[in-house]
Amino acid sequence: MPKWPLCLNTCTIQPASLMDKIGIAVETGYTAIEVWSNELTQFEQTGRPLSDLGQILEDSGLKVLSVIAVFDWMQSGDFHKKKTYTEARRRLRQAAVIGAPYIIASPVPDRQTLDITLAATRYRELLEMGEEVGVRPVMEFLGFNGNVYQLEQAVAIVRQAEHPNGCIVLDPFHLYRGGSGFGGVKLLSSDEIALCHFNDAPALPPQFEQTDEDRVYPGDGILPLTSLLKDLISLGYEGYLSLELFNPHYWTEDLRQVARIGREKMEATIRSATG
Repeated sequence: MPKWPLCLNTCTIQPASLMDKIGIAVETGYTAIEVWSNELTQFEQTGRPLSDLGQILEDSGLKVLSVIAVFDWMQSGDFHKKKTYTEARRRLRQAAVIGAPYIIASPVPDRQTLDITLAATRYRELLEMGEEVGVRPVMEFLGFNGNVYQLEQAVAIVRQAEHPNGCIVLDPFHLYRGGSGFGGVKLLSSDEIALCHFNDAPALPPQFEQTDEDRVYPGDGILPLTSLLKDLISLGYEGYLSLELFNPHYWTEDLRQVARIGREKMEATIRSATG
């Protein structure tokens, strides 16, 4: 049976400083973190090079799983002439300096008409950019507002891009919120899944009214997380589960306790799937 390594997405304990987030992740038993690109930029703005942060992380024993995120890359026209191309390259280099193998490629934040062919072309270009620095862009779907809001759309983009580094991030909240459901997960191959964000969703507000802020600890909501993990076992997925919560109520609590409770609840869900 797999023992998925556990990761802490820094948004889960948002009010803490980056240094405190690193310390909390170590103290509460995580082996990796996901960081946000604005956190890296803020570190650089202190006058210190990102290589210093990479050394801090290495000394802490934490792996950096991914950087979040690359935005606005799914555009028409000559991508290479757009500011978003330059920004994507900058963020890829940031990820490389701190040793992150992945960077999240987030879709357009509205329900505009999706051109799968264009999206696949742009995604392939991102993947080729990532190859230059050793970082893999990971296709994300956003259940609440993206033009890529369902699993099948993200998978179609990855497969049509026809690049060996193409992959997706799974997220139970987005599977639920976007109406994908969970049945499509078992149709994936394990090498198409870079990582799995982990969280739960409450019964209320209604499904299609929920936002990121409604996410709750794994096991505190209504999502079939045990079944999801069993499907991942069947696929042979043994990558990270990363606690990703944006709940402002948790941000008012003791952040070490938030991280610790989240880890314990992830472990309880794993036991229910593997016991």
